[in-house]
Amino acid sequence: MKPTTAMVLAAGLGKRMRPITDTMPKPLVKIAGKTLLDWGLDSLQAAGIGKAVVNVHYLPEQITAHVAGRKAPKIVISDEREGLLDSAGGIVKALPLLGSEPFYIINADTFWIDGGQPSLDRLALAWDAGRMDILLMLADLDSATGHGVGTDFLVAPDGALRRSKGDPAGLIYAGAAIIHPRIFKNAPAGPHSLNAYFDTAIAAGRLFGMQMRGRWITVGTPDAIPAAEAAVTGALAKAV
Repeated sequence: MKPTTAMVLAAGLGKRMRPITDTMPKPLVKIAGKTLLDWGLDSLQAAGIGKAVVNVHYLPEQITAHVAGRKAPKIVISDEREGLLDSAGGIVKALPLLGSEPFYIINADTFWIDGGQPSLDRLALAWDAGRMDILLMLADLDSATGHGVGTDFLVAPDGALRRSKGDPAGLIYAGAAIIHPRIFKNAPAGPHSLNAYFDTAIAAGRLFGMQMRGRWITVGTPDAIPAAEAAVTGALAKAV
């Protein structure tokens, strides 16, 4: 069954994007005239997502105001201004808003331009709750712009993942996934990372991946913005 809800991780400090992020949260940085956050939300809208939970911490009023007029998906704010909770901690706090069915997660500071069938639709088609706890969207190094730290996972023929430890034959986690909320049963309420859940799922043989088709873009520093905008122009021209 295709997820109808998504978690958008938008609470980070964006320190590497200073001085731009001295006055705005990183998800509101614009690439090719569109905020990083809207690149992600537009992908969710195209996938038919009804509700997106967006967590906020740094300069939260700016994000709340920015999404206030958005009609689709419906935006629900998960307020973390009292303290950063990291990726998994933010999801755990938002679980009452996300429900008991599998949901998408996306990072608000990376985005992608699909080549062919939308990646979120392909993720939903590949999702199998009977044998998966987490299904990650992955990108190869040649399809990535702005990524400079090697790969994350090696993919078995059946799609199961293990850590690549930077192996150039591996793939990058591309900041989007489907997750079953059962993995957060008995999870701590404080700050902690999704990486621990990835490792638990690997150990159980329940972490899988799907390689996207298109261009994946991450923008770590202000100097990376021109390359990101050039990648958008190139990818959109190719997609036409």
